[in-house]
Amino acid sequence: MEPDYICSRTYLNEANQLVEQAPGQTNRTLHNDNLALLTIAAGMALVHIATNGRYGFHRDELQTLSDALRMDWGFVAYPPFTPFVERVGMALFGHSLIGLRLFSVIAQAVVIFLAGFMARELGGGRLAQVTTALAVALAPLAMFEGTEFQYSTFDYLWWVLIAYFVIRLLKSGNPRWCVPIGIVIGLGLMTKYTMGFYVAGIVGGMVLTQARRFLASKWFWIGVTLAFLICLPNLIWQLRHDMISLHFLQSIHKRDVGQGRSEGFLRDQFRINTNLAAAPLWIAGLIFLFRNRRFRMLAWMYVIPLVIFAATKARFYYLGAAYPMLLAMGAVAGERWVSILRRGWRWTVEAALLAGIVICGIFFSAILIPWTSSGWLSEFALKNNGDLREEIGWEDLVRTVANIRDGLPANQRQNFGVVVGNYGEGGAITILGAEHQLPPAIQLTNSGWLRGYRVPPPDTVIVVG
Repeated sequence: MEPDYICSRTYLNEANQLVEQAPGQTNRTLHNDNLALLTIAAGMALVHIATNGRYGFHRDELQTLSDALRMDWGFVAYPPFTPFVERVGMALFGHSLIGLRLFSVIAQAVVIFLAGFMARELGGGRLAQVTTALAVALAPLAMFEGTEFQYSTFDYLWWVLIAYFVIRLLKSGNPRWCVPIGIVIGLGLMTKYTMGFYVAGIVGGMVLTQARRFLASKWFWIGVTLAFLICLPNLIWQLRHDMISLHFLQSIHKRDVGQGRSEGFLRDQFRINTNLAAAPLWIAGLIFLFRNRRFRMLAWMYVIPLVIFAATKARFYYLGAAYPMLLAMGAVAGERWVSILRRGWRWTVEAALLAGIVICGIFFSAILIPWTSSGWLSEFALKNNGDLREEIGWEDLVRTVANIRDGLPANQRQNFGVVVGNYGEGGAITILGAEHQLPPAIQLTNSGWLRGYRVPPPDTVIVVG
C-alpha cells in the first residue's frame, strides 16, 4: 500500500472521528493538548529566566550590544536584526542580563510550542506532540540558545517557523502559505546569512517533489518578492561596503577549518544538535518523510543543507534548526506504531523513550545551563562549557582599565581613548565601561574597524589586549 495513501486514509479517519465527537469534547482535547505544550515551553522558559543572571555577558553578546548603539542596515559580522532586538532590549531593560536575554528565551519557548504543533499538523495526537516538544526542549543546542542572545537563536526560530508554514502549505494545498514563508525567509536573511542554505533546501524540495506546482502560483512569487524587499536594505548596505560580510565569512570559515572547528560535524548532529535519546525519532522522521509524497519536500529541506554544510566543512550547529520537523514526523510515526502494541509493551516503550530523553536532557543541562555560580556543579559546567567561561572577567577588565585611567596625569585624562584587540574587549569597554565614564572603545575588528577613530582622535591611548 502506498505511504501517501495510508497518510490520506489516516487524515480521513481522523476527520471522521472529529465529526463524531461533540464540539465541546473536541475543544477540550485541543485545549488539553495546547496546555501540555505550553507547560513544557513555559517550564523551559522559567528555567532560563531563573538562571540567566548567574554569570556575565558573553563576548558575542557584548559585540552585539556595542553594535546596537550604532544601528545600521548591516554589520560586518551579521545582518541587523539581532542588534535591533537588543537595541529595543536596552531601552526596556538597560543592561539587565535576564531582561536582554528574555528575547532569546521567548524565541526558544515559541520553537518548543511550534514543534508540538508540527506533530499535530502531521496527524499526531497528544503523545506525539508532547514527545516532540520535549525532545526539542531538551536538545543541547536548543537549551543553549535560551541561555544567551545570539543571532543563531533567532535563526533557529525562523527555520522552525518556516517548516511549520511549509507543513501547512503541503497539507492544505493552499499556495497563500507561500506569503508568510517568504516573509519569514526575509527576516531570516536579516538575521543570519545561513538562511540562504535553507532557501536552497526549500527550492530544491519544491523542484524535486510534487510541490513544484506551487512554483507556478502568483502567491509563490509574491512570497519571493516580499523576502527580497525585506532583505533589500541589507543587500544595498553590502554593495556599498564592497560585500564586506562575504569577505569576513570567507575569512572566518578558513580560520575555522584551519583550527579544526568543523571536525565532528556528523557526530555532533546526534550529540549536540539533537537529544541523543531522540535519535531514533528524527531518523525515522526522515525516512517517513521521504516515503510520503505529500510531505517529501520537508525531507529535502533537511538533506540539501546537510549535504552543502558537510561538503563545505561548516560548523555543526548550522543545521540544528532543521531537526524539529524530523522529530515531529518521527514522533507521529512512533505514536502510530506503539498504538498497535499490547498495553504493557506500549507503556514500556513510551516510558523508556521519554525517560531517555529526560535523562540526556538533564545531563546536558548541567553543562549548558548555569544552575549555580559556585560549587561542584558550577565547576563541572565551566570545565565542559567554553561559552560559560567567555562570560567571566569582563567587569574586572573594565575596572582595571578605569584604574589605569585614574592613574594618568590630569592632562592625559582630558582626551584619552581605549584601543582594544578583539570585539569582546571592545564591547566590554563600550557597554560596561559607561558606568566608569570610559569612552567607547576604538576597535580594530569587525564593524569597529569601519568606524575608525572618533574626531578629534585621542592624544593618549590605553591599549588592551
